[in-house]
Amino acid sequence: MAISQLRSKRKATGGLYKAYRKKKLYELGSSPLFVKLGERKIRVKRVRGGNYKARLLTEKKVNVALPDGTCKVVEILKIKENPANRNYVIRNFITKGTVVETELGDVIITSRPGQEATLNGKLIKK
Repeated sequence: MAISQLRSKRKATGGLYKAYRKKKLYELGSSPLFVKLGERKIRVKRVRGGNYKARLLTEKKVNVALPDGTCKVVEILKIKENPANRNYVIRNFITKGTVVETELGDVIITSRPGQEATLNGKLIKK
């Protein structure tokens, strides 16, 4: 069954809304895509209007914003913590807010890798 971004079928009181039409293609959603640690892989998806969205599947490097205003591409050594779900650390999933260990130090991910197909982060002061 398709993932839909329609309003809920139920009212706040628990009653049912009357269905006034069927699902439309432009209301189609997609399942969450979790980025894993590994060699860079991207999936391209066609979206409304003939446009394309790139979605990141795996990545091992991160663009790090340094305190002096410069940027550096460094390799991820391991995933330290993930505030979204503690099990994501065990399964090596990278989401926004994940703290990863690099050779420069700990970096927090600031981009949405499943949506933007890039891994950006900033250095955490120790």
